[in-house]
Amino acid sequence: MYRDPANPLAVRKEADDHWTDLSECRGSDPEIFYPITEFGPARDQVAEAKRVCYRCAVAAECLDWALRAGEPAGIWGGTTPEERRYLRR
Repeated sequence: MYRDPANPLAVRKEADDHWTDLSECRGSDPEIFYPITEFGPARDQVAEAKRVCYRCAVAAECLDWALRAGEPAGIWGGTTPEERRYLRR
């Protein structure tokens, strides 16, 4: 993995890298990505998880995986389960 000097936010993958190896959430507390609800005080937790996703160079790959896998829980690629249900329609 290496950063592209022309675009510091872009990450280039080596042939043997998997998108999860390049994720911004790698090493983060996984609990922030699995709030019990999307409402009330948990909204702060959802917002915190989405901030991590918005900084992530592989968020699109993450979202693609979650949509294809039908991931029913958690924040993936900056989306909640409800947002992914809407995208799958």
